[in-house]
Amino acid sequence: MSRLVRAVSAACLSVAAWSAAPAWATVASGPQVAWQAAAADADIEKAFAQGKAEGKPVLVYWGAKWCPPCNQLKATLFNRQDFIERSKSFVAVSIDGDLPGAQKLGARFKVRGYPTMILFNTDGAEITRLPGEADAPAVMNVLQMGLAGGRPVKTVLTEARAGKPVTANEWRMLAFYSWDTDEAQLVPEAERAPMLAQLAGSCPANETETATRLLLKALVGQAELEPKAKPAIKVDAALRDRIKKLLADPAATRSQMDAVVNYAPELAKALAPTAGPDRQAMVAALDAALVRLQGDASLSRADRMSALIGRVDLARLDQPKEALKPKLPEALVKQVREEAARADREVTEGYERQAVITSAAHLLGEAGLWKDSDALLQASLPKSHSPYYLMSQLSGNAKKQGRKAEALSWSEQAFNKSEGPATRLQWGASYVATLVELAPQDEAKIEKTVAQLIREADGQQGAFYERSARSMQKVGDKLAAWNAKGQHKAVVERLRAQLNPVCAKLPAADAQRGACEGVLKKA
Repeated sequence: MSRLVRAVSAACLSVAAWSAAPAWATVASGPQVAWQAAAADADIEKAFAQGKAEGKPVLVYWGAKWCPPCNQLKATLFNRQDFIERSKSFVAVSIDGDLPGAQKLGARFKVRGYPTMILFNTDGAEITRLPGEADAPAVMNVLQMGLAGGRPVKTVLTEARAGKPVTANEWRMLAFYSWDTDEAQLVPEAERAPMLAQLAGSCPANETETATRLLLKALVGQAELEPKAKPAIKVDAALRDRIKKLLADPAATRSQMDAVVNYAPELAKALAPTAGPDRQAMVAALDAALVRLQGDASLSRADRMSALIGRVDLARLDQPKEALKPKLPEALVKQVREEAARADREVTEGYERQAVITSAAHLLGEAGLWKDSDALLQASLPKSHSPYYLMSQLSGNAKKQGRKAEALSWSEQAFNKSEGPATRLQWGASYVATLVELAPQDEAKIEKTVAQLIREADGQQGAFYERSARSMQKVGDKLAAWNAKGQHKAVVERLRAQLNPVCAKLPAADAQRGACEGVLKKA
């Protein structure tokens, strides 16, 4: 769920399928989760101490106000009556990435992507990372397994790979572990696909669903490896037939919903690396499965919208990636328009709207409906609690279409409207990148913007930890490319003179010191 999904097909959904209350929407009307906000190590230690004293695990949620997947969790998981009731069994900790010490906590827990959910046992050891991309009932299932006294996933993985006894629930925990937010804690990213393939092959024969999920994750990982990398899985007709059989089974496809919805193009490429009959057959099978998921009222609206995005991405699979006007079936384009308009009319709740409308705008762009995408985003600005996110999308739309002045304007507005220390640095870094790419001659604006970011970083506690550190490093990398031939040396030297005192204030033993000093090193 940390990215927008992919897939294809052409069957139209009924209005009822999109507007009926889905099965997950058992929304709480009474007590809510007693989240404890954490902004420093002391807050975390207090939560761990409480957990130990009360014999409760600790669930840490890391997110941000603007993040669409975070808003999706708030709309579909955190307000579920069963989640609220279950929350009484653990200490719930919320880390907003814009709180003063949040980025330092991110470094402590090795979390980068929003959202990340980590379950710790009463001793403070990490049990597992919950899969934010899965639908709410699946997340609840994994949470329940962790609360039932499960062993840390690191221990389970070691023993499973060594062929030692692992329970059915532990195999399931491995399959539903949030590998997307693992940050190479269990295995390096390059080794993930082979490891998942090994687990899929070692999984007990009677655990078909778990083994299939591990296999799908391995295939996705294989598709994302470098072209010259050694394949982790042997792809042949038998494997393609196995996946087609899965995709033809509604119940089996539903149980693997997030893998199919979010990674349909990757699965198609992994199972049929080159264009031809095998690729066409796999795309057709994926497309048919996505049509069913798109019309499944038990899924959230955002997940069903993602299934439609997947269908469009599958239809574009063998077309140039940068194509602004892809060749798509007319029925599919018509449906894209209809479902985006329906979402705009029907989604009013703030959290859900931030998740769904941003996806709908992306969907329209992927279908080549740029005017519709722009119109939806602009009309949604006054309805969004984080309009700067939508402004960034408008900037991206304009940039793709070659409208430089408009792209720059929206990027600047997004930066100006952004809120929160970490978010300000992230949006500022994006604006600098846009300036360097589209207006490299505007030395004054580039210097002014970077100087402002340095001033803002100077006033923050954790400007050189985790996401904020990467934002500042992005600024440095863009300036290095901009000044590759020394043509902007004077500007860079003035900025360096401004940054040096900021770095000097940081204690020598603080990890931030090195990160700060490295920002303009290449430039």
